[in-house]
Order: sequence, then C-alpha cells, then structure tokens
Amino acid sequence: MALIRRTKIVLAASVVLGALIASSGVLAQLVSAEALNPFNTLENPYRSNGQWSTLPDNRTWGSTAGVDIDPDGVHLWAIDRCGSNSCVGSDLPSILKIDPAGNVVKAIGGGLFLFPHGLHVDKDGNIWVTDGQGPRPNEPLRAGKGHVVIKLSPEGEVLLTLGTPGVEGNGSGPLLSEPCDVVTNDNGDIFVGDGHSGQNANAGPDTVARIAVFDKSGKLINSFGSWGSGRGELRTPHALDIDSRGRLVVGDRGNNRLQIFDQQGNYLEEFTDFGRPSGIYITADDTIYVADSESQFREGHHHPGWRHGVRVGSLREGTPKYFIRGIVGDYPDGSNPEGVAVDAAGNVFGAVVSGGGAMVRSSIPRP
Repeated sequence: MALIRRTKIVLAASVVLGALIASSGVLAQLVSAEALNPFNTLENPYRSNGQWSTLPDNRTWGSTAGVDIDPDGVHLWAIDRCGSNSCVGSDLPSILKIDPAGNVVKAIGGGLFLFPHGLHVDKDGNIWVTDGQGPRPNEPLRAGKGHVVIKLSPEGEVLLTLGTPGVEGNGSGPLLSEPCDVVTNDNGDIFVGDGHSGQNANAGPDTVARIAVFDKSGKLINSFGSWGSGRGELRTPHALDIDSRGRLVVGDRGNNRLQIFDQQGNYLEEFTDFGRPSGIYITADDTIYVADSESQFREGHHHPGWRHGVRVGSLREGTPKYFIRGIVGDYPDGSNPEGVAVDAAGNVFGAVVSGGGAMVRSSIPRP
C-alpha cells in the first residue's frame, strides 16, 4: 500500500507541476517531459537484433502482437499477420513456431483468423489465439470469422473455440467483442481480456471492457470489470498474465496502468510506472516485462512524455529497473513491441506492430 500512496503522490505532484507549466511559458521551456518521467532513461544492458529469424517461402514479417514461449523454454510461438497487418483473404498459416536459431519449424492456423492478436501457450503446449476483429459491412471475406478465442494443438488442430465466429458480444455473456488477450491458470480456467475499443476517443459506458472467465470446457463462469478509469474499471484490457502468487495482472492500456486482481475479480492494486502497457510477461520470480507500443506511436501521443519500448522490473516492488529500446536497423529510434516474451536463457522477444512488423530479440551480452 505504501507503493500505491507513493504513486499517488507522484501523480499529484505531476498535476501541480503541469499547472505551473501551463501558466508559465518560461517554466515550460525549463521543464521537459523527460524531467517529468525518469523511466525513459533507465539502464539498458540489452543488445537488440532484428534480423535473427528467417521466415519460410520468402515471407517477411507482417505486423505482430502475440508471442509466447513453448513449455520447453527455448522455442518461440509467434503471430505473423500474414505478411501484412491483417489475414483477411489469406490462407497463410499465421502462427509460427521458431527455434533458437530463428528457423520456423512449424506453421499453423491458416485461414482461421482475421486479425490474430493475443497469443498464450499453456502448460500442456497448446496455443491460444484471440481474433481481435470481426466482420465489417461490405467485406464478405470477413464473414463467419472473428470475435473469438481459438485453442490449437501444437499440430494445429482446433481444440476449443470461445465465442461464436463472426458474432460480436455486448459484454454480458459468453459472446466476445474484439478479444485482446488470453491466459490460463493451473486449473485450466481461461481468462480473456475482452474489448479492444475501450481506449478509443468515442468509447463510453456501453463499450465492452471486461475480463471474461471460462472453465476448461469453455463455459462462462465469471465476468468482471466495466468501461471506465476507476479501480477495477478498464479501458482496453490489452494484456494478461498470472504472477507467482496467482494474481491476474492486466495491462489496462487505455488507462496507462497495470491493474492487479485476484482470480475472482477483486481489485488488489495498480502500478503506473511501466508506461502504456500493450504486452506483459511475468517470470517465475515475478520479474515483469511490459511492452509499450503506443506512447509515441499513435498520433496525438496517448501517453505524453513517455517513450515506447520494454520496461523491466520487479512486480513486487512495482517500479522498472531497465528499459529496452530495441534499437535495430529497421528501428533506429527504438522499436515499439506490442507483445513480449522471455525464454529460459533470458532472451527478450519483442513482437513489433508498426512499420511493417518485426520480431526483435534482445539479449544481455555475455562477458
């Protein structure tokens, strides 16, 4: 609770300072956004490589967002949006398994998705993928797809579908609306971040913004959260993971914060020092990696003064220690990963959403 009070004090101080800046042009010249936010200049011991993976059949990376690690700790599962920012009209397999050398050793999921978005690999090695869009008027290629979470075997067999393909829900039942991300617990319960539009300027109280909970058979057993910015409210639950204490950590992107709940949906605490969270990954010791893809990327700057990249720190302390900028040839000013995952060797994978897409691997050089 002391950390929450410290964060509130910092936020209050920022509001006061902002008012002073607005009233004084001289002060505005002296105080920069960097001074307001020390988390842009953290140490970065990592070196990033954007050319480590090779896709088959002369494919190049499209936009990506979902990435996770196989239970073996070394293979990577990742989304490629069919070489573009959408799989509409494409039968290319969009879910790729990549070995440590960067070779694709399996490709599955062809023709199943419109906009593969979030990806989770469960303890048994099954792959869960959210389809974050749905049909649109006068676009027949979208018919009968979207607004679902699909569970795939490692061989690509469809094992379970949450929601009804092509049918959008309203946040009150088992139908889904632009689901963002998915994670499972040790009992097989399934948590879905439902509702991608909560961060939009035209969003309001009727906008879907919740966590939908299903049992392992696909039956809806709980739903919590609603649109808003108060405790327990959400504006795009874009990323999910579960920490060592069994707490559900939600990247509440539209509110520029991490919110933490117990698995029954009770609010526990929140952190605002990790940027605008698009993706999160938590290791066994509760080190959290938070991918910020939007603080600079979107017109209008959703999070003024913050820079995009991956912030790394302790979830128990609630503050970042490192900031991975992901500077590579294609992104000389730093990449903006929307998804993040970490293998057993400590390599950090950033699934880059903009500029054509990329999968950036960041590693700490060995002595």
